[in-house]
Amino acid sequence: MIQRRHVFTLLASACALPQAALAAPTRYALDHENSHVEFKFKLNGAPQTGSMPIERAKITIDPQHLPASQVDVTLNVARARTGLIFITQAMTSSGVLDAAQFPTIRFVSRRIILGAAGRISEGAKIIGDLTLHGVTKPIILQAAIYRPHGTPADDLSQLNVVLNGDLNRNDFGASGFPNLVGNQVTLDIRARITAVK
Repeated sequence: MIQRRHVFTLLASACALPQAALAAPTRYALDHENSHVEFKFKLNGAPQTGSMPIERAKITIDPQHLPASQVDVTLNVARARTGLIFITQAMTSSGVLDAAQFPTIRFVSRRIILGAAGRISEGAKIIGDLTLHGVTKPIILQAAIYRPHGTPADDLSQLNVVLNGDLNRNDFGASGFPNLVGNQVTLDIRARITAVK
């Protein structure tokens, strides 16, 4: 599991990147062991936490033009877990996520807005389409990309990606158990990626 305070060092902005480092748009592969999605919701008013594995991710970073970078992440709904088995079963049932009919959740970026310092961090946002329960709607995620602590500034061969945001499950038709489960769901996606040579 990625621990932000220990392993993240801010990725330099495009203008500060050495010309030799990733001069062209670079594809990255997902490190499944160090990538996960955590989600939070309320059950009967009490906070609950669950997790959902990342099935696949296609990430391309263009160091010369960071807003042209792309993110495409697919989550495995069938393997979602919460702290209690009956909550997990209810969540993946036909009344909510319906894992049998819609086994994945997908986010595809459409636009990247850089932070104030011209980086994919410190206020950066990724605007994209989220497909959940067979419904596709736009969503805005807070975004940050970092390189592991202790790596040279010109070594972008391995990076850590953090995406955060909120959604209303009713907007996607996942509206089962309305008297028990809150509508707002908070996402925390953390992925470690490695440049594809």
